[in-house]
Amino acid sequence: MSDSVLDLHLHQAHQALQQGKVNTVELVEHALERAHEVRHYTNAFVQIHSFPAMARAQALKNQPVTTRLQGIPLAHKDCLAHAGQTMGVGSPLQRQPAHIDSTAISRLQEQGAIEIGTLHLSEVIAGPSGNNVFLGDCHNAWNAAYISGGSSSGSAVAVATGSVYAALGTDTGGSVRIPAALNGLFGVKPTFGRVSRYGAFPRSASSDVLGPLARSAKDCAIVLDTIAGPDPYDSDTMGIPKPDYVAGLEQAHEGSRLGVFQTGTDIDEDVQTCFEHLLSLASSKWGQLVNRHSDDWQQLYALGDVLSKVEAAQVHSASMADQPEQYSKGVFTRTEPGLLLPATRYIETQQLRPLLMQRFVQQAFAQVDVLLLPTLPICTPLIKDIDMEAQGQVHHLVPRLTRLTRPFSYLGLPVVSMPMGLDSRGMPVGVQLVGRPYAESRLLSVAHHLSLLLDWSFKPSQLMRQLKESAHASP
Repeated sequence: MSDSVLDLHLHQAHQALQQGKVNTVELVEHALERAHEVRHYTNAFVQIHSFPAMARAQALKNQPVTTRLQGIPLAHKDCLAHAGQTMGVGSPLQRQPAHIDSTAISRLQEQGAIEIGTLHLSEVIAGPSGNNVFLGDCHNAWNAAYISGGSSSGSAVAVATGSVYAALGTDTGGSVRIPAALNGLFGVKPTFGRVSRYGAFPRSASSDVLGPLARSAKDCAIVLDTIAGPDPYDSDTMGIPKPDYVAGLEQAHEGSRLGVFQTGTDIDEDVQTCFEHLLSLASSKWGQLVNRHSDDWQQLYALGDVLSKVEAAQVHSASMADQPEQYSKGVFTRTEPGLLLPATRYIETQQLRPLLMQRFVQQAFAQVDVLLLPTLPICTPLIKDIDMEAQGQVHHLVPRLTRLTRPFSYLGLPVVSMPMGLDSRGMPVGVQLVGRPYAESRLLSVAHHLSLLLDWSFKPSQLMRQLKESAHASP
């Protein structure tokens, strides 16, 4: 029974609970059993909270199911505050237990979600590969020899393997979208300010966002519907009315005009093949796709890089000075330049941001509502080929993985990454859907209908068998 239950999507598990086909205790027991197995093969879990999860499941067992998340096992990136727990943030730096819950966690708990653990992440949420010197690397859910992507590495792997039905990640330059793409998932980077970051460990205060990873657009919509909205504890959240993302799945895409965003970036042949297939399907439903571009594309990446480096350096400057040995070489060398950049350069990135946003929307979205482009320009790298600690490698590897994601973080635009096929090695390939500010409902709706055209699906139980085989085959 465990395989069939864990193969369900979140909304299907909700229906099974409502119909009495499974109860919360059984569901959580299966999830915990899978989580321990996944931890062994992928290192996706930092901690598994068996006893608190089972206690909560027992308390909900005989309660009527009144919300979409009641009794649903979830787990989240280990950079969100939980009262009484210490978030590890993938680092040996010592921290005190939190006295509060992050707003996103509180909202999920209020809806009856059951958290079963905390998930692997790149050190101090800095890194797109899923490698971590202190925790050990996180392995891809489809094949243990490949990287998971980061920094929300465990969030992607836990969902893809069926350990949980959805997970929260954070995204500063691609940290939700990259692991979602590399593990065959849907991942949402909301508009900056759409979801409260209260209680989340920061990297870049001007770019950080929280978003869900799940196996369908509908599941992402359910989680986003719960966590989005204004929060008095986060001054960046805006008082813009939040739509019903689940209700919007069927109709929000209607009348959408899709465009192909041209970046001039070299794209791997397998990625391009998947992308062209997706474009042909998209044109059959939404009509001719027009090409769009931005004259500022290269500048947007550079400015986003400056912004994240300076703000990360501000977060870590004291501990980097007092405890440099508590940082890996890769993270230290990526963060240290932020201490050396002049204040005028940082101010420039902030002043240019609204101007470049306006220009990007006017140019790239002219007669277009949704832009399409690959999530990564390259196929999933092997773990053995990624060494962030090697001399000079971090400055070469990070741009390879974030080239197509970071500019949208700088602009604060909403993006959904979704699967668009498999490469010649059987590894997932992702595509980004980019919209105007606060267009998450449209993006999720288009992603939902694109996934129907692609007929995209996989069973975590089958993936687990594949994962075990690859793990045993790895040296």
